[in-house]
Amino acid sequence: MIHGHWLKAYGINGSYEHAEVAPEDLEAFLRGCGADGFVGGNVTIPHKEAAFSLVEAADGEAAALGAVNTVWLDGGRLHGANTDGLGFLANLDDGAPGWDERKSVSVILGAGGAARAVARSLGRRGFGAVVVANRTAARAAAVAALAGEAGRAVGYDELWRWLPSADLVVNATSLGMTGKDRLDVHLGELPGHAVVNDLVYVPLETELLAQARANGNRAVDGLGMLLHQAVPGFERWFGVRPKVTPELRALVEADIAGQR
Repeated sequence: MIHGHWLKAYGINGSYEHAEVAPEDLEAFLRGCGADGFVGGNVTIPHKEAAFSLVEAADGEAAALGAVNTVWLDGGRLHGANTDGLGFLANLDDGAPGWDERKSVSVILGAGGAARAVARSLGRRGFGAVVVANRTAARAAAVAALAGEAGRAVGYDELWRWLPSADLVVNATSLGMTGKDRLDVHLGELPGHAVVNDLVYVPLETELLAQARANGNRAVDGLGMLLHQAVPGFERWFGVRPKVTPELRALVEADIAGQR
């Protein structure tokens, strides 16, 4: 829907199609994508790590994260990038301007693939402490390391130490998503200036975001991250850098509403 909208908006004769590829078929699919008429594509779970091992050239983000979500052909070589961090930061820049004017402490909930991109992005943006909270200490430590010296790994039982001084809280888990368990985190300790970002976008207004708004905090949903991370890929494939517009967001919001 996103890329189809842009193709129409910019008058480009192209298409963006869905291809379901089994893990054992991924290498053959990527190696043959040019012959099949593709100029590139996006890679989703569970293929991001495997795709990184198959591309011939990877950008710095992909190399740091060990995962690729965007691929394209250039001179017959398969290139890969990871645009999750770019999408994450662009969403906050768009949805909560000035969110990083204070960057002493950021708290990330979860230690999955999305958390890895978030931790690296916040470390590079200059946060003094990037606190990764997760049930499994080893996973939290691995993600926190991506933030460099700012990284801190904690259990959920230690959140009370960090929330009262947090400038940003990010839910990088699937908890709170439609069909998933609820996210049991209380934000009452947050300072009033803190921004709360939930990477979940189905539903758009999660319980966490509703709680943040009730507290008087600025809240940013996860849809913008999906939209912004798509921009670099479209530019690679079709030669035009597209814009994330209110019209595009409204189109996708309507689709999400229709899936309820």
